Amino acid sequence: MYGMLLEAIQHYIQLEYGEELWKDILKTSNCKYTVFNTHQIYSDNLALELGEACAKITGGRYNDFIQYFGKCFIRFTSKFGYDATVKATGRFFTDFLESVDNIHHQFSFTYPKMKSPSMYLTEIDENGCVLVYRSSRPGYTHYIMGVLEYCAEDFFQMKLKITILNEANSASGSKKQVLVNFRLDFDNRAYMERKNQKDVDNCRLAKLAPFSVDLFISLFPFALLIDRNLQVVAVGENYSTIWNPNELCINKRVTKYFRLRRPKGIYLTWRNLKNLQAVIFEMECNRGYDNFETVRAAESKEGEDTIVIDPRNYLLLKGQMKHIVEIDCIVFLCSPIINDIGELTSQSLFLDDLNFHGLSREMVLAGWQHNSKYQTMFDKAEQNAEDLEQSHELLDQWKKRGDDLLYSMMPKAIADRLRTGASALDTCESFNSVSILFCELVGLQAETVKETMEMVSTMNEVFSAFDQLMDKFKVYKVETVDKIYMVACGAPEKNERHAEIMANVALSMLEVTANMVIPSGNGVELKIGIHSGHAVAGVVGIKVPRYCFFGDTVNTASRMQSSSEAGKIQLSSDFQKLLPEGRFRLDSRGRVNIKGKGAMLTYWLLGK
Repeated sequence: MYGMLLEAIQHYIQLEYGEELWKDILKTSNCKYTVFNTHQIYSDNLALELGEACAKITGGRYNDFIQYFGKCFIRFTSKFGYDATVKATGRFFTDFLESVDNIHHQFSFTYPKMKSPSMYLTEIDENGCVLVYRSSRPGYTHYIMGVLEYCAEDFFQMKLKITILNEANSASGSKKQVLVNFRLDFDNRAYMERKNQKDVDNCRLAKLAPFSVDLFISLFPFALLIDRNLQVVAVGENYSTIWNPNELCINKRVTKYFRLRRPKGIYLTWRNLKNLQAVIFEMECNRGYDNFETVRAAESKEGEDTIVIDPRNYLLLKGQMKHIVEIDCIVFLCSPIINDIGELTSQSLFLDDLNFHGLSREMVLAGWQHNSKYQTMFDKAEQNAEDLEQSHELLDQWKKRGDDLLYSMMPKAIADRLRTGASALDTCESFNSVSILFCELVGLQAETVKETMEMVSTMNEVFSAFDQLMDKFKVYKVETVDKIYMVACGAPEKNERHAEIMANVALSMLEVTANMVIPSGNGVELKIGIHSGHAVAGVVGIKVPRYCFFGDTVNTASRMQSSSEAGKIQLSSDFQKLLPEGRFRLDSRGRVNIKGKGAMLTYWLLGK
């Protein structure tokens, strides 16, 4: 599917549900795209996966969201003027329904890779109609229901009730089709009155004398007359010049020489030809050089594109099917589709063969002048779309790298607050109770260059292991200075269990380093100190901003570490009081003389 369908979904979910929910939807659906490009092709299942994510996150119904996506598409495309095409199709909603395939055909010039569904009406009455929907995309039944409901309400100001009569899947070779019959209930009296009045007017005005079908066919040199048994009754006069002289098509089945290109997904049957008289048809003609029935049989067994054909033998015809009641036949009023003058000779045609009263000549001449220009523009647009997608992918990569770097410098909550335009002063906050831990690597000496390199390597290994612990316990690493590692818990994200968590962090630090061996062969020992209390935190600096902590709690925690012993964890009495009772093994150290504090009661943390 084209990116415009996904753009519509993204736009209205962000508008009506919020940016954060859209991010959750992308994450839940494992969607790797953050931006959708209008003319880029995406997986058909992507919209369905977004619908599943919406239902899962919001608790809503999946089918309701798929139906909502259909409404979003019409609302979104209306902003770009596509609603004018819908409104111009006819005076009544039924006129629009009969012209849906024609609208899709018109849009195919702008979106050449569009896989549009086929829709036609089978029963029309004053209370609505029956719509037959065919598509190669499974799962979009409710999407179409949303499209129809929005078009009825917004463009034709009428209430529409849709009922699914039946739904089935069919397959022919490698082609799979979804077939759904809808009953559309709406006020259709105005359309029926106009239709009945036109029938009356036609009867009253039909005063011309009848004339032969041969004369009628001669007016349309590429016309085709088909009876109820799908036998070719008559053809236009130009067929004699382009047809294989050894193979006559009169009184032969039309399916042997012609196959449908549009509408897509339907079979060449009398019922379909009669029901789709308001739809533009494209028929491929083999001019008697191949047998389409043989080709179709081979394709159904071996898959598509397995038969080698000569494209010079094929002619594409475009026009309308009309039922002639008097002779109970359908006439295909058509003209060949020729892109430029160069194709004329390859099809054994000349300008004189094209209808004088049609636009075939003008289209050929215009195509000859502008085809190369349009092709160049289209190729350039495709290249720009690819370049844009690559740029978006690079942008996402660099954005992720920037986020990782920023989150390594300060907590995510603070970084996100600065992104919204908050100043550094706005991040300054007072916390009543936080736990601060200082850890020092002891026993590392560096007198030579080699020892210095070994010490740096050891510190990198130890501190990297500590960083993983910080992520595991969701605490904030404040900074490292020389051989000191500082950690905070309870800020900026407040947590009443900050003391318990910090005790677990300290024990895990001793456990991680217990089996580490530095290149010199000695083990790694730690001196750890922890204190809890009031602190102030905020972002400091412009060039290399950091989220720092200030206050007496920080100084006291540092003193707990400096007065501790190798391989031990010293706790202040303030921290010890916040630990859950019976959860940890403690040993009183007694009163210790702390610089700048005097005698303080401290404890050793021995384990759990």
